Amino acid sequence: MELLGSTHTTTYTRPGMKSTNFLPAISTMASSYKNPHFVMSQSMYLPWRPSSYLRTASAVPSIGLTSRISPDLTKAKVSRFPSNRMALFARYTPVDWLKSNHKNYMESESSRHSAERLRVDTARLIQDKEQLTRKTQSTTSKNIGERLNDIVFWKSELNHEIENMIGETNALAEVKKRLERALAETEGPLQVARECLYHREKRMSVDLVHDKVEKDLIQEVESIKGCQERMRCSLDAANSQLASNRAAQHELDRDINDKLIAHRIDDKCHYLRNTSDGISYFRGVENIDATVSMPESWARFTDNNILRSQNERAASAKLRHDIETLLNTTSNEMWSHFNSVNVAFTNRLSEVADAKNKLQMHLAKTLQEIFQTEMLIEALKKAIRDKESPLKVAHTRLDKRTRRPNVELCRDSSQLRLVSEVREIDDTIQRLRERLWEAEKTLQMLVNTKVTLEHDLSIKANSLFIDQEKCMSMRKSFPSTPRLVGYT
Repeated sequence: MELLGSTHTTTYTRPGMKSTNFLPAISTMASSYKNPHFVMSQSMYLPWRPSSYLRTASAVPSIGLTSRISPDLTKAKVSRFPSNRMALFARYTPVDWLKSNHKNYMESESSRHSAERLRVDTARLIQDKEQLTRKTQSTTSKNIGERLNDIVFWKSELNHEIENMIGETNALAEVKKRLERALAETEGPLQVARECLYHREKRMSVDLVHDKVEKDLIQEVESIKGCQERMRCSLDAANSQLASNRAAQHELDRDINDKLIAHRIDDKCHYLRNTSDGISYFRGVENIDATVSMPESWARFTDNNILRSQNERAASAKLRHDIETLLNTTSNEMWSHFNSVNVAFTNRLSEVADAKNKLQMHLAKTLQEIFQTEMLIEALKKAIRDKESPLKVAHTRLDKRTRRPNVELCRDSSQLRLVSEVREIDDTIQRLRERLWEAEKTLQMLVNTKVTLEHDLSIKANSLFIDQEKCMSMRKSFPSTPRLVGYT
């Protein structure tokens, strides 16, 4: 039961009703129900004017207050109120009743208007937020699509640059192989030039001359060594450039692999819808900032990789051109020195052969002169021998005539002629012996000349053998120009 009010003798109650937040129970202040003796003692001094009491209890409890008071009112017991109350002081006038109803109507209408406004605003809010969510999701999808386009663009640029870099690296590697083959081909001509110098050291005597052939051979050796040194430097540069090309290509490959992964992830994100499988809540993921770049730095990173690769390709192309020029230059230079040495050898062989021929001619003449001198010596010896008999005859006649007796030893004309004959024959023999000595001396000189000529001929023959048989036989073949530039 719910307490409505009481007089001195009567307590009015009605069946208990559920408390409502909109229509609180008509009652006085809650404190009056908590202490009825205080209320009763206070009401004894009030005049019998319900309006005065209404003014006193005109405060309408709020929703929260009513909710707190209603349990106390339902628990009120009749035994708390004295039954000998003599006056009614909780009565309301019809005006108060009408005002209370009107107030309840107004509050109800206000509550309904508030609820309706809340409902309309909430529906509008739901609609606006739905549109905003769809627009935001569409914008995000558009941004992801643009990001995909950017990734596709940079992927195409990276793929194009990687293809160019691979082609340039392969071209440089091929040129490097040619350079290695050309460097290996220079060992043959260098060995031939050194062998020629070594063999020419075996020349004898005056033929061991520092002639033009030797000078050209030394120049050829120095030239080939210089070519080899330049080739080795270019080979080192090619190896270094290949390493730089591979490093730049590695950066491009790593970048494009990252972009492939990013493209695959963003492509999945781009095609995600509200009805897609695999979507879920990841609480706090929006607060995690795992980014390491901005769009500008992201594009600049790939652009820098491409620029680095382009710079390396340009350097590689320049190095390839330099290597091609070096191969042609060294080939022409070695060919020029080879031909120059061969021409010098030919001229030297001609000179030595001419000198040898002249020596042979002089030797033949010397031999002929030796023969004639020997014949002259023999003739002189025979002439000397031939003079011995006349001299003996003259000596014998003079000796015989010295045995004439006495006065018969006359210095007659015969005696004088015999003495003159002996002296004449002695003088002839003396002169013939002098001529014999001169002839023998001339013969010795001719023999010495013959020995010298023969020795010189052997030297020339040795020089010809070295230059023609040993040196020129090795220089008959020389690596062709394609081999010198590394094509075969």
